[in-house]
Amino acid sequence: MPVALPRSRPALAAVRQWYEDELRWPTTGTEPVELLTGVRFDALDLPADAGRAVLGRVGPTGPVLIDRSGSAGPRMLVLVTAGAAEELPELLEWLEWGSLGLDLTARGTGDRMPAPSPPPPSPQAWWPYGSGPREAAGWVRPPEPGREIEAALPTTGTGAGRGGRGVPLADRQGRAPDLVRLVSAAATECHRARLLRGRQARRQTDCGYGGQPFAFSNASRISAGTRPRSLTL
Repeated sequence: MPVALPRSRPALAAVRQWYEDELRWPTTGTEPVELLTGVRFDALDLPADAGRAVLGRVGPTGPVLIDRSGSAGPRMLVLVTAGAAEELPELLEWLEWGSLGLDLTARGTGDRMPAPSPPPPSPQAWWPYGSGPREAAGWVRPPEPGREIEAALPTTGTGAGRGGRGVPLADRQGRAPDLVRLVSAAATECHRARLLRGRQARRQTDCGYGGQPFAFSNASRISAGTRPRSLTL
């Protein structure tokens, strides 16, 4: 696993300035620089392997980063609208995932997350502060200065879900999925990743799970379009 290298004080000051001045995101004022959740955004927190599968399923999202600072392995943090962390337990219950103890949580009010170095101005540009695998955290889908971040974050309620199926591609560009679809995909992939890791650890085949290695809730199958609504609640 890559070793995270400490950043110099000038680099830390530049990182903090970028978030506070360019994005208007509050930081902790500590070293290393951390971002406060629950103010401008919350963040879904899930294993990186499950997170990569989620990004492949849902398409465009808000900003996404990888956090390598923990001892349990890399985590993916998907930024969502502020207040979503409080909704997550009820959403998991409604989607019938609540009793499975998924490795899916959210960071909201009173929590924090690492602040990766800002992305370079262009893919070819040299950035003096370092980024990517050498640091404890790095952007997978970085925020864009000058754009309203909140408008691109998954949310519920009026205006949510404009990035779903049945919407013309031209109308979906740059729009995130609604929070329910995102949580449903995240729960499904967390469950799938856990089963795959367990199967690999025990070196068993799919037959060891009775011919049905993956179990999915009715509500999540509705979200995925694989089960008629008339057969559920």
